[in-house]
Amino acid sequence: MALTAESPRNFETKTICCFVLDVSASMGGDPIKELNRGLKSFHEEIQNNETTAQRLEIAIVAFDDQVKVVQPPELVDNFSPTELVVGGTTKLVDGVREALRLVENRKQWYRQTGQQYLRPWIVLITDGAPDQGQDVQGLAREIREGMGGKKFMFLAVGVKGADMDMLRGISASLEGQPVGPFPLQGLKFHEFFEWMSASMSVVSGSVEGDRVALPKVDSWIDGFQV
Repeated sequence: MALTAESPRNFETKTICCFVLDVSASMGGDPIKELNRGLKSFHEEIQNNETTAQRLEIAIVAFDDQVKVVQPPELVDNFSPTELVVGGTTKLVDGVREALRLVENRKQWYRQTGQQYLRPWIVLITDGAPDQGQDVQGLAREIREGMGGKKFMFLAVGVKGADMDMLRGISASLEGQPVGPFPLQGLKFHEFFEWMSASMSVVSGSVEGDRVALPKVDSWIDGFQV
């Protein structure tokens, strides 16, 4: 992917958050409705925080039987949320790998344009399992190595019906502590995105190397199963 001649909107320290969203047929009905509503609320919350709005770039990769970047990286004031629609199967591995490429290219663009940046976030939301034949183990290795090298933060959220064992397999540890996966309680996308907006405000206001205390997750997370 070639870098464009895009010019920075400002020279605030940037954070990019890339959502990787399952829009396969099983997400039809209330799940996709609530997911779209949650994304709109996230957009509004970030837009209403002047500091975060100048520092946080948002990207969205959607996957069904195809993978599409429905929102390239942009500050919140420069786009409107896209209404997601469902259909097809679940190219989950391809979707996450597209997000890995996207954030790596964005970091390169930050460096080329003289912008400081913090560790990107990649947030996967899915209600199923990857299509057969996808390289789940290879993806797990890439995420483990990327997290270990502090290249990005990876967070997996499982909607009802998700293969939590698979999500556990592709999740990784940070400084010895496992990070997810997190089971969404019911269809509490709105509460999840409220947590995300609060978390991104904390993260974007930090400096590289800071330990940040994120809000509690109990408003949207279901009980862990062991």
